[in-house]
Amino acid sequence: MQGLWRTGWQVPLVMLAVAALGVAKPTTVPAPGTINYIEGQVALNGQALPVNSAGSALLETNQLLDTGQGKAELLLTPGVFFRLGDNSEVRMVSPGLADTRVELLKGSGMLEVTELFKENDLGVLVDGANAKINKKGLYDFNADEPQVSVLDGQATVYEGDAHVTLKKGHEALLANGQALKSQKLNEGAVETDPLYRWSSLRSQYEAEANINTAQTVVVNGGWYGPGWYWNPFWGFYSFLPGDGILYSPFGYGFYSPGFVWRVPHHYHYPVAGVRGFRTAPPVAHTAPMMAPHMGSMGGFHGGGGHR
Repeated sequence: MQGLWRTGWQVPLVMLAVAALGVAKPTTVPAPGTINYIEGQVALNGQALPVNSAGSALLETNQLLDTGQGKAELLLTPGVFFRLGDNSEVRMVSPGLADTRVELLKGSGMLEVTELFKENDLGVLVDGANAKINKKGLYDFNADEPQVSVLDGQATVYEGDAHVTLKKGHEALLANGQALKSQKLNEGAVETDPLYRWSSLRSQYEAEANINTAQTVVVNGGWYGPGWYWNPFWGFYSFLPGDGILYSPFGYGFYSPGFVWRVPHHYHYPVAGVRGFRTAPPVAHTAPMMAPHMGSMGGFHGGGGHR
């Protein structure tokens, strides 16, 4: 996959093309559990989902999302993506913005957390254990061979009366009768896993959709605050932070509209993080210029903005 570059003459063309498409403005903010992308065989509560259901189908409390030979991406809180691998099943436990939990019942799942606030209570249940996400990062879950792995970030796993805090590069096995403990994970095995590679690609697409969406907001207006914005060109929701730039655990940048309102001679978007799940270093940029009609953009606290 080639690096993401935009030359000085390409940026206006991209902005004009995307501006012509516009950004759809649904009447409600997409709730946690919104199905953002599907590939292959995916079913919601036993009903097969067509590809064009992305962005509208919703996994509600106690409903099940299953994959056969397919994969799916769920939106949780703004900036948080849960991705389901082949032959896997997830249940929505709690879709609240301040209490967001899913349960992996079968197969594999991966959680990408680009934005997390102290008000968020974000968790993934596996085999009776609850993994509470403490920091931004990348988390891998397996229900067939029960385990929780922290590729980047930090999580605390609760199982019965026991708990353990996992730091970056560590995992906990959840086998019956085995004491709950932190152990070093095999990074090489994770990096070759199909769900990891698919998640990395989805993160790159999300980053590309982000810059298109941010440019559209700058050109056309329509800024309602940080959160999810529908991108009709890509056919899924993209994430816009409230200010500056955030980096995904894979090393891709998510830009705010205020950040892209400038006139550099080129854009340079970061490539994937290096081996070992280390985030790619930030790229030097010229100082952002704020769009006159947008005003200042404060930090985002507690969920999607208002449409």
